[in-house]
Amino acid sequence: MIEKALQFTNTVLEEYLQNKMGLDEKKVVLNNVIDPDGAIPSKNANKVVLSLINVAKETVKPFYNRQTKLQNGNFSHMAPIEKYNLHILSSSNFDDYRESLKFLNETILFFQINGAIDASSYSSLPIGLRRLEFEIEKIDYHQTHSLWNAMGAKYQPSVIYKMRLITLNPNEVDAFDSAVKTTKTSITS
Repeated sequence: MIEKALQFTNTVLEEYLQNKMGLDEKKVVLNNVIDPDGAIPSKNANKVVLSLINVAKETVKPFYNRQTKLQNGNFSHMAPIEKYNLHILSSSNFDDYRESLKFLNETILFFQINGAIDASSYSSLPIGLRRLEFEIEKIDYHQTHSLWNAMGAKYQPSVIYKMRLITLNPNEVDAFDSAVKTTKTSITS
């Protein structure tokens, strides 16, 4: 689901930028900011780069129902469904600084317009994804500095969004319980 959610976000952001800015070529890439050897990937040149920078498990539990009633009245215990928040860095990696700012602005507008994406707004939402919610992450100068240092990269105009509640469902049954069919009461005096 993580790859599907990120690839779908990449695709719809690309469509938005092409329509809004009248582009013929692709300007969005889902990629690392820096290669493991410390080099800037060539495919990032003059692109908006979407990078997964963190995965955090959602700890609110009301949606974690593990029992499912079967047709025969018995119950199955499913492995837990877990939900995750993905933190996405959107950086504008253009040779011309003004282009970087222009694409950053349009990227922010895209996420502002599309704070929540579901099948009613995008019929091409991949199977298994019900809804994607985007919320801007507020980080200060020092946190931004630390993030770019940790990646081993030079700062580029960028913004971070939290993609909320990506569901990972293992669809594994770990136990069965029989249904209660009869009850017996005994009275003792």
